[in-house]
Amino acid sequence: MSKMLWKPSRERVENSNMYRFMKSANSEFRDYARLHDWSIGSIPEFWAAVWEFVGIRASKPYSSVVDDIKKFPGARWFEGAQLNFAENLLRFRDDRVALAFWGEGQAPVRMTYKELYDQVARVARALRDLGVKKGDRVAGFMPNMPETIVAMLAAASLGAAWSSCSPDFGIKGVLDRFGQIEPRVLFTADGYHFKGREFDSLSRVGEILRDLPSIERVVVVPYTKDQPDISGVPNSVHYQDFKAREPNLEIEFEQLPFTHPLYIMFTSGTTGLPKCMVQSAGGVLINQLKELVLHCDLRKDDTIFYFTTCGWMMWNWLVCSLAVGSRVVLFDGNPFHPDPGTLWKMAQDEKITIFGTSAGYLSALQATGTKPKEACDLAPLKAVLSTGSPLSVESFEYVYRDIKEDLQLASIAGGSDINGCFVGGNPMGPVYAGEIQCRCLGMQVEAFGPDAKPVVDREGELVCLAPAPSMPTHFFNDPDGEKYKDAYFRQYPGVWRHGDFININARGGVVMLGRSDTTLNPGGVRIGTAEIYRQVEGLEEIQDSLVIGQSWKNDVRVILFVKMAAGAELTEELKAKIKKTLRQNASPRHVPAKIIAVPDVPYTLNMKKVELAVKQVIEGKAVLNRDALRNPEALDFYAGIPELQED
Repeated sequence: MSKMLWKPSRERVENSNMYRFMKSANSEFRDYARLHDWSIGSIPEFWAAVWEFVGIRASKPYSSVVDDIKKFPGARWFEGAQLNFAENLLRFRDDRVALAFWGEGQAPVRMTYKELYDQVARVARALRDLGVKKGDRVAGFMPNMPETIVAMLAAASLGAAWSSCSPDFGIKGVLDRFGQIEPRVLFTADGYHFKGREFDSLSRVGEILRDLPSIERVVVVPYTKDQPDISGVPNSVHYQDFKAREPNLEIEFEQLPFTHPLYIMFTSGTTGLPKCMVQSAGGVLINQLKELVLHCDLRKDDTIFYFTTCGWMMWNWLVCSLAVGSRVVLFDGNPFHPDPGTLWKMAQDEKITIFGTSAGYLSALQATGTKPKEACDLAPLKAVLSTGSPLSVESFEYVYRDIKEDLQLASIAGGSDINGCFVGGNPMGPVYAGEIQCRCLGMQVEAFGPDAKPVVDREGELVCLAPAPSMPTHFFNDPDGEKYKDAYFRQYPGVWRHGDFININARGGVVMLGRSDTTLNPGGVRIGTAEIYRQVEGLEEIQDSLVIGQSWKNDVRVILFVKMAAGAELTEELKAKIKKTLRQNASPRHVPAKIIAVPDVPYTLNMKKVELAVKQVIEGKAVLNRDALRNPEALDFYAGIPELQED
């Protein structure tokens, strides 16, 4: 039984946006469980209520919420409505701070809502003068800085679709993505900072352009230098010279259908070319506002931060906070430079109320012994959000012990596929160690057992039994929809299979157990990798770990790779300790057949462990897209390990 770590006061519950929404939906509802049941049992009524509650702005009303809820995939949402995503995010034009940017080694920069509108207006006019129109693509190869948001909103105001990669992507990684969608305009910074070093982007942009002939204009934003030399970048222009010069411009927001393309997101691409997921302006807007306003209790007077890059969907998610009128804090650089307290000093200075990050960051922060509550004034902080990978029990306890006792810790999970969450936080409910609080409103999520039926308190496949607005409308260059169906609907026709292994308990809490395509299956019994990581990475001798299932003698055996903490060695005694820990705290099935020390663990650019790529290397298969990895050289060690050929 999980330990309860926090429970909101009655006053906090009744002051929450979720509570107000619940009572507006039905004054008889008393708890989240009843509200969620209604949200999935009366789907059109629920989404209509969300539309009103979060204040979606549309020039024409919708004629129906959804044409056929049983059409999955293929349901059409809010037909007849005409709106513009950027207009919804730029509804405020006052002198309150919209964006606060903290770049590594830089003085903070702040931009008001009035200034943001003006900047978007000038870039939008320049794009329009260039001939960019609805249906075109505009791309960003940018750090997480205000100009990236300006460029995205300018493109969206015209009805152009936006796609972005962070500047640490390799040349092939960029081409694998942008080469498929053929953008007309590329926004790039001249470089970026990381761990106290300065990195150049323009030389790589020059090489990228040789294989990306669709680009008609490259707009270079100065960041590492005041006046970067752009002579080596064809068709390039300085950002200041690109923007329209006229002051007080009014943005001509194109009024578009709810399903008009807004973002093209990409899968990680570790097993082949990334898939290009097209997501609608209306779908992203209403779903992200549902999550921000209801599940995160975001308000106009809040300051929200998420540690992310422009290559991760949490950037898109964070930006939508502008529609609420909140202050959005951006950070670009290494979160441990010059010391592990960097982000918490920023949280103190900006008076951050909602602090978002990854499970990997919290685990790494804990390993340094950092105690933010002792070093910083975090009085305004009301919530910490975590995603990217399952958050361990130890990390839950660390947050409440060493960051702040009275806050909502919301572990959330979903993905780029829906630009949002399937499961997440509930400001009206308690927090239990190791558990995600709830299934999100409007998401008919279940855990499917082996017989394709929902199970409770047992491991199963994360599935969604009904459509939701932010699911991709289609994949780019997938005219017959076969790639889309293959990705989500082949295993269970008419049911979305997300690819995660989960456990939903009787009270509605959710435990993430790892990706189902890397689920271990020794002796025919399924085991989630996260269960092993929780135990192993709680040991002080272990810095990181990775586990795979190796095909061996007509079965599968569990192989555990460990990256040792500084000064530690993988002795026979430590191996015995690891096995004992897993046997006692998980089960005998979780005990690995072999434990092998490795110099590093490979991660995607979005900081997710790549178990499948390691499994492919061990089996002698090629990893088709090493550029999708943050540290591809880490894979080399796993090829031809003699111990894996022995009993």
